[in-house]
Amino acid sequence: MTPKPTTFNWGVIGPGGIANRFAGALPAVPGARLGAVFARDAAKGQVFAERWQRDDGAARVTTALPDLLHDPAVHAVYIATPHSHHGDYVRAALLAGKPVLCEKPLVTSLEEGQELVELARRQEVFLMEALWTRFLPAYEVAGRLLRDGAIGELRAMQSSFCFSSGYDPQHRNWNPALAGGSLWDIGIYNLAVTRWVLQQMHDGECPEPLSIDVAASLAPTGVDASVSATLHFPGGVTSQFRCGFDASSVNAFEVLGSQAGLRFPVDFWGSEVVELVTRKAPIERFEAPHAINGFEGEIAEAQACIRAGLLESLRMPHRETLGLLRWTDAIRERFPGGVNKKG
Repeated sequence: MTPKPTTFNWGVIGPGGIANRFAGALPAVPGARLGAVFARDAAKGQVFAERWQRDDGAARVTTALPDLLHDPAVHAVYIATPHSHHGDYVRAALLAGKPVLCEKPLVTSLEEGQELVELARRQEVFLMEALWTRFLPAYEVAGRLLRDGAIGELRAMQSSFCFSSGYDPQHRNWNPALAGGSLWDIGIYNLAVTRWVLQQMHDGECPEPLSIDVAASLAPTGVDASVSATLHFPGGVTSQFRCGFDASSVNAFEVLGSQAGLRFPVDFWGSEVVELVTRKAPIERFEAPHAINGFEGEIAEAQACIRAGLLESLRMPHRETLGLLRWTDAIRERFPGGVNKKG
């Protein structure tokens, strides 16, 4: 008889929409359980805990952050607050010695990202940015194809991540106090997959762009409603993308090679399909479904790393988070009026 896996209790900080995706994926990871919830609104926290209740009962709810961070029964925390609050919660958890999986973007400037990475290393506490795309089965399939030379030499990348969001200056998408803006919220995926493709084609290394062209449209609140950018890399390789709250798109990501194209045809950041496209042969389509909703991969990775005593994930290392922040800083510096790093 196979023994039951040891329980791994997750504490959730910020029981909002994205945290529901996280909690919903926990059953796919052996041992993973929602153990505690921190919410400023106790009633909201209780609703969240009861929604994801297991046979052994609902998670404990607290409105006192130290109560969660110093609870020895909580093995790690998942931070799912608005972007503007990530840094404070990550810092508090690291200082309390509690391993952290934090929603993307980890923070909103390279400077603060470096500070938190250094803190995690000094405290000898695990820290990982929750960029779930890198752990999807479809990306495992695509990675093998790219590394095996299925597309030939890399020439370019093209992608979009757009959806229509009604303008509301108080909503987190549009509110600078909540670190709103399309680049931090969704454009990070265009950049993350660009980096991922380059790493598949360069033995795990990601070259830095030689130059970046940017056109951004700002909302009345000053946050970016849309961003169009082209990153130019050595060898003439480019990555063009558009992200925005002002349009609808199929949101594909296409990799252009000398012999074939590879694409995630719809909603690339959570894709369950990979297509290999050539001019004369039928499209090769590879199905790679999620176990539940796709978040299970990053949960399993973080949990395994923490149990192994690691300070970072080799699949989503600190240098990857800092690389993304370096690129987002560089793009934001090219916004109209020179938007500063904190918005």
